[in-house]
Amino acid sequence: MNKSPHVAVVGATGAVGIEMIKVLEHRGFPVGKLTLLASARSAGKTLSFHGTPIAVKELTKDSFAGIDIALFSAGGSISREFAPIAAAAGCVVVDNSSAFRQDPDVPLVVPEINAAAVRGHKGILANPNCTTAITLMALYPLHQAFGVRRLFASSYQAVSGTGAKALEELERQVTQIATGQPVTREVYPYQIAFNVIPQVDSFLPDGYTKEEMKMQYEGRKIMALPSLRASVTCVRVPVYRSHSVAVSAEFERPVSVEVARAVLAKAPGLDLVDDTAHQRYPMPLFTSEKDNCEVGRIRIDCALDNGLAFWVAGDQLLKGAALNAVQIAEELLRL
Repeated sequence: MNKSPHVAVVGATGAVGIEMIKVLEHRGFPVGKLTLLASARSAGKTLSFHGTPIAVKELTKDSFAGIDIALFSAGGSISREFAPIAAAAGCVVVDNSSAFRQDPDVPLVVPEINAAAVRGHKGILANPNCTTAITLMALYPLHQAFGVRRLFASSYQAVSGTGAKALEELERQVTQIATGQPVTREVYPYQIAFNVIPQVDSFLPDGYTKEEMKMQYEGRKIMALPSLRASVTCVRVPVYRSHSVAVSAEFERPVSVEVARAVLAKAPGLDLVDDTAHQRYPMPLFTSEKDNCEVGRIRIDCALDNGLAFWVAGDQLLKGAALNAVQIAEELLRL
């Protein structure tokens, strides 16, 4: 791999695409050249990288000649169409959509957990679902210590996970309620301001949503744990940015809060914030725009054998998407 690669960001004008550009800059990724790609509607817009304006180009089948790494965040249908084209052109794709996550030929990577999986790529690598990535940042170190068997979790997911229009909808509804105007909605099926909606993604025949099942299927692949079982309820909450997850996990071996804290305090990409005596615990307010996830409220689960309950929060636009993608690209440079 070229040590100063030509990098492309596909979906550059979207929320995650913009974060990818910021993360490349913030982490000092050795970009030799940056190409920004998006739909014809966004072509011609200008974005800044290290203070230099770069014009966004239209994504076409001929866009990938000479590009070494392409970070995709333009949705599953775009990834399914263009990622194979990019790979065939000699580009390595890091895809943020769900298009390839369960493909056995595509590594699904959280670098703090399974960085070695990058070596098995065949031109495409997958970024996990944001809620899964944030949860596993805390669950995996505990798995290494105690051997996880199953988990029960509820997520509290920020509206920015849906996109810029959802952010605008929450802001608009708060203003409408505060000023006594009728509440209007376009993005969500119900008012999101001062409400929670127990649906993220579409429902499956068994009553779970697609988002909820990602925790089990993606967790199995990332942790190489095919027997993992996860019962999850995903909830959209009126928070701008950063997802939170309440987890109760059952382990194979006896657990201890002291050992759990010691393990989590050393885990890469994770900060231990667990001081209930002083009301210190992870919150979206303090994890937004922060690279590391935070974990706290660690306690013995009183309803499970060998169980631990904990609360984890992280910026879903960063560790849940853009940051993780750039970290995968950094692993590619080490090959």
